[in-house]
Amino acid sequence: MNAQVPQHGWESVITDRLSAMGHRNWIVVADSAYPKQVAAGVETVPTGEDHFLVLKTVLDAISAAEHVRPIVHLDAELQYLGEDDAPGIEAFRKDLAQQLKGQDVQSHSHEEIIGKLDEAGKSFHVLLLKSNLTLPYTTVFLQLDCGYWSDEAEQNLRRSMETAQ
Repeated sequence: MNAQVPQHGWESVITDRLSAMGHRNWIVVADSAYPKQVAAGVETVPTGEDHFLVLKTVLDAISAAEHVRPIVHLDAELQYLGEDDAPGIEAFRKDLAQQLKGQDVQSHSHEEIIGKLDEAGKSFHVLLLKSNLTLPYTTVFLQLDCGYWSDEAEQNLRRSMETAQ
């Protein structure tokens, strides 16, 4: 899906799309080398902006939306990168940890996350925002979940349904 970025910029794309998004949709803040995916449900928007600015804008928008909350997925490879191969990666990890403080963060192999995204893109909308970052394995994958219904409440409901049957 080709993004039609409005005159007022990529920030408004987030606001416009987020109001229609919900449980099982994804928003991805990707580095500049992240490939354009061809699944019909994946919309790619190049921002040309700083990675942390894009991530903060997205997290602030999700935080302001009562209907969704993020589950953060990071590439497991990120924790193993060294300064020799990826200069600046230690500062990136430190800044990322600060920006994601208090979030539900999960780590998986890059291929596993791409598989989840591919599968989601078959049925659900994925908004992919490319930043200008040039460090590997730094993409932040935000799987949206219901903001007003907790995992615990869902488990309680499922137990009640099993008991009733």
